[in-house]
Amino acid sequence: MSTLTLSDLSKKMQKIDIAMLSTHTDNGNIGGRPMSNNGEVEYDGTSYYFTWDESRTVKDIEKDNKVSLAFQGAKAFLVAVEGKAKLVRDRKAMEEHWTPDLDRWFKDGLDTPGVVMIQVDATRIHYWDGEEDGEVKL
Repeated sequence: MSTLTLSDLSKKMQKIDIAMLSTHTDNGNIGGRPMSNNGEVEYDGTSYYFTWDESRTVKDIEKDNKVSLAFQGAKAFLVAVEGKAKLVRDRKAMEEHWTPDLDRWFKDGLDTPGVVMIQVDATRIHYWDGEEDGEVKL
């Protein structure tokens, strides 16, 4: 069993932009959707994603904030994160994580009505690199 530190894992994750964010949804089902981490690749156990306040994702998180993130990198490098999501509507906090690339989805930037940021704080992280697996201690 491998024993990467969070810093080691962050270096391995630097080229991964898209994560699959999964929530608990209606009737006990799991809902998954791809989300961009907006180029924030210095992973410290917390990640940030932008979406619409009226989205299914937001409704799911309001009911149950336990979520998972799945990242896939090169050569079968996989990271599974269990965490707790928090909905952030504070503009100043959102400004810290906003990038111009988000204007593609939110045409008026942070002035677009209904923008919300999802903050996911990891509680458990597992990884597999094709040969070894492990859990990062948080």
